[in-house]
Amino acid sequence: MKELQERIRTEGQNLGDGILKIDSLLNHQIDAALIMRCGEEIAHRFRAENVTRILTAEVSGIAPSFAAAYALGVPVVYARKVKPITMYGPVYLETAPSHTKGMEVNLLVSAEFLPAGERVLIIDDFLASGRTLKGLIRIVRSARCTVVGVACVVEKTFELGRQVLEPFGVRIESLAVITSMENGQITFANE
Repeated sequence: MKELQERIRTEGQNLGDGILKIDSLLNHQIDAALIMRCGEEIAHRFRAENVTRILTAEVSGIAPSFAAAYALGVPVVYARKVKPITMYGPVYLETAPSHTKGMEVNLLVSAEFLPAGERVLIIDDFLASGRTLKGLIRIVRSARCTVVGVACVVEKTFELGRQVLEPFGVRIESLAVITSMENGQITFANE
């Protein structure tokens, strides 16, 4: 999406070590109109897959997932990082390292919200190392559901996350693909 790329170029901050701060768009403050357009684009790309549910990880994946779910008319389920007292019964659990938090985080999904047979689209804010998305794919498969694809708002190809996900054989779509963040510059795939 050209609009998304332009907003990243003008408002994004390259903090070094592969960390891109887009807090004014998605990760702290949400530009609702932009994220709704991102959700519509994701829905357009996956409409033929007959998605019945969207899965994401809290917190930053929720907004684009909500936007895509609204466009597709399906519910969103998000993996929690901490188990609340209201989450009881069978739970799917995976762990994944958080690049920005510098630690392992839990991904918990209540089995009641991921019943067998669903056609699940996984959405996240970033595709970087791929390890969070790998955990979400494993949760979907543990629930005996089908992963119809993975959609990300931003992909950083230099962190090789796509290669980490290749063994799963799932379709991956990213709205903005960054190939380099060297020397303080952000370079997109289509440049």
